[in-house]
Amino acid sequence: MSVKLGLLALLDEQPMYGYQLHTTFKERTGDTWPLNIGQIYTTLARLERDGLVEPAGDDGDGHAIYALTDSGRDELRRWFATPVARADRPRDELAIKLAVALTVSGVDVREVLQTQRTATLRDLQDLTRQKREVAPDDLAWLLALDSLIFQAEAEARWLDSCEERLLGSPAYRNGVAR
Repeated sequence: MSVKLGLLALLDEQPMYGYQLHTTFKERTGDTWPLNIGQIYTTLARLERDGLVEPAGDDGDGHAIYALTDSGRDELRRWFATPVARADRPRDELAIKLAVALTVSGVDVREVLQTQRTATLRDLQDLTRQKREVAPDDLAWLLALDSLIFQAEAEARWLDSCEERLLGSPAYRNGVAR
C-alpha cells in the first residue's frame, strides 16, 4: 500500500490534520509500516497538488485540516477495486542476499540461512505473542498480524527449502561454493 492511498482511505472517513493522519495510520496498520510525520505532510502536499485532497480550514489550534475531493474518492475506489500485482511489490532483499552469497567465494551460505532462520522464527514467536494480546474486536490489527505471521511462516519454509536444495547441489560442500 502506498502512503498516498492509505491517507486517502483515512480522509474518506473524515477530514483530518497531519498528526491525526499519522497517528491513525499507525493505529490502523499496527505500526507495521514505519512512517514519519514529514512523510505525511509531503504526501499531503502532493495530494493537494494533484487535486485529490483540499484544505478544509483548521481545527482552531492552527492545525490545517485536509478533506478528500471527489477525484480523491474516485482514486480510492480504483485502488480498492484493483488487485495488488506481485510485480508491484518491492524486491525481496533476502532472496537477493542469498543469490549473491552463493556467488561470493568463502561465504558459508548455510550459516547465512541459519542466521536468517533464527531471526525469522524469533519474529514469528513475537508476532504470535502479539496476536494473543490483541483485543478480539481489533480486526484491522488482527488482519495485519495474520499477514505478517503467514509471511514469516512462508519465509521459514522457504529457508528450509533453500537449505535442502543447497545440500543436494553438487556445486556446494557444507554450504560453501567450491
